[in-house]
Amino acid sequence: MSELRAVLESGLPDESGPGVYPSAVALVLRDGEVAGRAAVGEAVRYASRDFSLLPPGRRIPATVDTIYDIASITKMFTAVIVLGLVEEGLLDLDEPVARWFAEYRGGVKQRTTLRMLLTHVGGYRPGRPVWREADFVGARRQLLLDAEPVREPGTAFEYSDIGYQTAGFLAELVTGRRLEGLIEDRILRPLGLTQTGFNPSVALLPRIAAAEERDDLATGIIHGRVHDENAYGLGGVAGHAGLFATAADLARFGELLRHDGTLDGVTVLKPESVEQLRTDQLPASVPNRYRQGIGARIGDGNFMAPLPGSFGHTGFTGTSLVVDQARKLTVVLLTNRVHPTRETDVNPTRHAVSEWAANL
Repeated sequence: MSELRAVLESGLPDESGPGVYPSAVALVLRDGEVAGRAAVGEAVRYASRDFSLLPPGRRIPATVDTIYDIASITKMFTAVIVLGLVEEGLLDLDEPVARWFAEYRGGVKQRTTLRMLLTHVGGYRPGRPVWREADFVGARRQLLLDAEPVREPGTAFEYSDIGYQTAGFLAELVTGRRLEGLIEDRILRPLGLTQTGFNPSVALLPRIAAAEERDDLATGIIHGRVHDENAYGLGGVAGHAGLFATAADLARFGELLRHDGTLDGVTVLKPESVEQLRTDQLPASVPNRYRQGIGARIGDGNFMAPLPGSFGHTGFTGTSLVVDQARKLTVVLLTNRVHPTRETDVNPTRHAVSEWAANL
């Protein structure tokens, strides 16, 4: 495990500069057993975006139990919820979204299906900054539903949060429940993921990794609230981002998917639904540098190259989850590379951790 620790330590601050991230946690499971685990750095280190250090007594070292904002890995949880609702007949991946939302009943939007939204071929831009376009959660939700595609749905791939934001709204619509409750009742509680959730309590602050300093949404270093602006603007809960988790919890979620939707006697999804995550959904006419499942990337060279055939997702905050069924591996990397700014690139570390796992 010393080699895994060395991989993580290579991204830490040192005398030459601030490094890639102030803290990192990695957890690698092989056939369900811990093959590697390490925590390095300080989860809370900086006082401001100019890299001013907090006094030593106010810094918080990272541990294997540190809670990180997992950002877009939330999309995998949303996908599991949606696929479960498909199993129950409440949703249909290939039905036009216009069946449920009037905002889609006109123009090119009327041809948009739920599958298109979940595979980033809905024709949307990466996102719409509704957090600064409206003052209330309801108005921000409406702006997202009103968003217009910039190209014909189904004709091109462009990674977009709007599809997953809409999918979250849709899950709420057909169940009459809030998304956080659906994720809690259908995924977190059955699997015993007690350290995962939206809007963590103040009592957990000593265990939560900090993010960047902002002065447009709130003043000071982000600590204990979601880093993503639109998720924050939607009350901390959204289909595209918002979840916080420990490495152990996220690895257990990955193990659920590695085991085709059933783990330790608990079934969350049917095997054929999990297959939707790890099977390329993109039309042959849509080129892309990696394959795209429902809620997961497949064979993304930026962080999966050493594990061909694996699937998973990254998070903007510096996180990733990779599941490799052939090698019986689940690989988790959590960093807060957005503390105190968002300019660094954690992909080399993601790649190196995957390579370490591949060589087990």
